[in-house]
This record gives sequence, structure tokens and C-alpha cells, in this order.
Amino acid sequence: MASHTVLVTGGTGFLGSYVAEDLVGAGHDVVAYDLSTDDRILSKLGVADEVTIRRGDVSEATDVVRAVRETGATHVVHLAALLTNTARENPRSALDVNVVGTNNVFEAARTLDDQVDRVAWASSAAVYAPPHEYDTRFVDEDELVYPDTLYGATKGYNEHQARVYHEDYDLSLVGLRPTVAYGPYRETGGSAFLANIVEKPALGEPFSVEYGDQVIDWQHARDIAQAFRKAAFAPDADLGQRVYNVRGELATIREAVETVRDIVPDADLTVSDEGELPWTQTLDMAAAQRDLRYAVEYDLETGFRSYIDTLRAEAGLEPV
Repeated sequence: MASHTVLVTGGTGFLGSYVAEDLVGAGHDVVAYDLSTDDRILSKLGVADEVTIRRGDVSEATDVVRAVRETGATHVVHLAALLTNTARENPRSALDVNVVGTNNVFEAARTLDDQVDRVAWASSAAVYAPPHEYDTRFVDEDELVYPDTLYGATKGYNEHQARVYHEDYDLSLVGLRPTVAYGPYRETGGSAFLANIVEKPALGEPFSVEYGDQVIDWQHARDIAQAFRKAAFAPDADLGQRVYNVRGELATIREAVETVRDIVPDADLTVSDEGELPWTQTLDMAAAQRDLRYAVEYDLETGFRSYIDTLRAEAGLEPV
């Protein structure tokens, strides 16, 4: 594949940094476009010197167009968003970033359509209704979309924006609906307990977790990153749709805990069956496998072991 210039919005954040790492590894020039110019995660992933950081705000239309034009970006991976808890606490900002910001990215691609070949952008599994609304184990892209969070609602609106921009202006847009990414350097959030299942025992600390027999989609950040690269570069002729589910390995909380115990035998983990998770996790990803050639590279053992060893190395501990 020839080298291209890819602008990654939200490119210094957790997932953005993994996407940048993946794109650099594939031989592309990467510009991380973000309000934050902190290269901490990019540095930890070893690609800070190979990524250009450009400070910018997706909610500022002129700034987005200028950034795309001046960097010569041929592809955009649009990740910048306020996530679930932040959106709930800052609804006006969620509108500015998630809805207006996404429109600004699409509009920049329309304005510079002779330069920009594709925008791959982040929708979310949060567009789906809660799990009890489905009577099938695997939920495909055509199932009920009825988000119960403001974040999910903004992503649902983004999907309508993308459909109209594709149909009315013939823009090449591909959206992905991932669930929750795990891996080193994730910022804390509503799913922090998922990280703690791995991070606490990695450093010899105890942890108690609920939701024992409930299923989680364990999707390593590097798998989501390669999905965005494939969404950015898949030939238009291969695309049977414009929004795709992507996931990792399905496992219950209890199964995840047992995987950690296999890697860290003295892990002090307690599991209960209290509580109920609100997210739909069992996504059918057959379309992404077919059209994008997406294939999960990190199973639970591989992902958890690399995660644990990274944390232990940073803490000056021996690998497991």
C-alpha cells in the first residue's frame, strides 16, 4: 500500500494514539489533531517522534478545514468525542464536539473532496438499545438502534449525518461501532472497573468486581486501531454498507477473571453476580470481516498478558 497522510482527530488520546501507532506501522504519515498536545501515550507506544501533533478543535469549522488542507491529508480518522460520562455532565459541549464537530469533519471532506479520499469515523455500540431489547444473541447493524445515553444519541445522529453526506455529496465515509477498548494507558471512565480487573492484580493489588456471569466484549485497543485503518483504506467497491460493528473476544467477567488468574496465579480477585450491565456487547461483525477483512488479533490471554507485562515493566517488576 502506498503511503498516505492521515489526520486523526482525537489523535493524542487513548484510542487515537493506538490508531496513530497502527498507521505509522503501516507506513503512513500521521497528524494527530487534538485540543491536547500531550504526547504521553504516543511516547509510551514509541511513535511520538513519527507523529506530527497539531493543536485544534473539531468544533471550530474553519480550523478543521485549515488543518485538513494544510496537512495535505488524504484520509481522516475521526475519533474526537466526549464519551458517555463527560457527555452526560456537559450536554452542550457534547453537542458542540460530537454533533457539530463531526459535521465539521464531514464538511471539510466535502469542501476538499479533490484531496480527501475517505473519512473513517467512530460511531459506537452505544447507539444500540439495552440488551433486554433484543431476542437474538448477536446484534447486527440492522437491529434496533435506540440509545439510552446522550453519548449514544449523538452517535446515532452522526450516523444520519454520514448517510446524508454520502448520499447527497457522494462522500466516501465509513463508520465503526466498537464497544469498549481495553489496553495500557486507557483513561479512567465509566468502564474503569474493566481495566482494574487486569491492572490491580498486575501490580499485586486486590480487587472486587460485580457482574460475574455477564458477557463483555473484550476488544484490545490495537484491534480497534487496525479496524479503523482498514475502514480508512478498504476499496469502495468492497463496501456493502457504510456502518460496521467491530468487536473482540466475548467472555463473561468470571471468565476474564479466570484468565487473569491463569497469568497471575496469586491474583487477589473477588467476583460477585451483583448488578446489571447496561450495554449491548454481543455484536455480529460478519460484515466487517467480509468487507473490511477485519480479524481479531488479540484473544483474551494474549491481550491480558501483554497488558499485564506492560504495566509490570513500568512498575519495575518482572514479567509474568
